[in-house]
Amino acid sequence: MNTAPLFARIGGHQTPRRSRTDVWLTPPWLLELLGGWQAFDLDPCAAISQPWRTARQHYTAQENGLLLPWFGEVWCNPPYSRALLSRFMARMAEHGRGIALIFARTETATFFRRVWDRATALLFWRGRLDFLKPDGTPVQRDDGKPANSGAPSVLCAYGDRAAEILAGIGPERGQFVPLRLPRSVVALALTPTWREAIAAWLRRQRGPVALADIYRAFAGHPKTAGNPNYQAKIRQVLQEGAGVRVSRGQWSAA
Repeated sequence: MNTAPLFARIGGHQTPRRSRTDVWLTPPWLLELLGGWQAFDLDPCAAISQPWRTARQHYTAQENGLLLPWFGEVWCNPPYSRALLSRFMARMAEHGRGIALIFARTETATFFRRVWDRATALLFWRGRLDFLKPDGTPVQRDDGKPANSGAPSVLCAYGDRAAEILAGIGPERGQFVPLRLPRSVVALALTPTWREAIAAWLRRQRGPVALADIYRAFAGHPKTAGNPNYQAKIRQVLQEGAGVRVSRGQWSAA
């Protein structure tokens, strides 16, 4: 278990009352919702013990991502401590490309300077996220019950591409807040959610349809723009109730 203070992050949550740092990892399903780890070129503050990828390249506490060059689309789940959070978010705002996951402490100086004043869009998460330990098992409280992050979370998009990703996430996940967006992203945010779009398409079909046909139908849909892993998104939405699986590879309206 990594207890280095540099990476006592949201995904490595610190329990203030006990002055203890545990590595809590961002769950893979959240990254899949954002397009998968392949959608990010760099994670500048990855955990040393990282059982799954969060980006094409990782910087850990051993390399110190604050000292190295940032490039491409960045996934940033920054350190928990106030001073390091401010430094990583300053770097994120300066870089201007990618998505950061932080606590929704909207009244703090860091949030005003690095998020309100610099981010392109936000997604305030509904409820609290549950994180995982380095071995991939859920974090638990002392009483054995699942532990969450301990505070509400927000995804902060920097750049139009990152904003488009957040705009495409349905309201059942969280509240999308545009800050400084081109018209195309605003239009995307106003389009139906993935679940609404897929459910409506299935209702227009005459009986069950093959999953491959659903892929083809949505290949040119506005929601697939900038999302090379849209097929995984379609499967996820179907499994969450947008459709009913009638046989292997066959789906019908719910």
